Amino acid sequence: MLNKLRGRNLAHPGCLIGTTAGLVLGIILAGILANLNVPLNTDLLVWLGLTIVLGASGWISGSALSSRFPALEEKGAEADSDSPAG
Repeated sequence: MLNKLRGRNLAHPGCLIGTTAGLVLGIILAGILANLNVPLNTDLLVWLGLTIVLGASGWISGSALSSRFPALEEKGAEADSDSPAG
């Protein structure tokens, strides 16, 4: 599976995973804070902050991982089936 990701920028999938995790964890944490009678503005700021921080950290870690997995050389690079004949 890792070979399919070689040579691709992993920042976008990292951001997607981080944002999704931030939304889920933020909603859970906001629900817990709401049960503890924390003001609504604080709940919303915690939820938004967690979403942005985890999304940004996913973007940064994904872009850092991209340089570690360079594209592999293809075996049939001379005869590319997608290129026009000529």
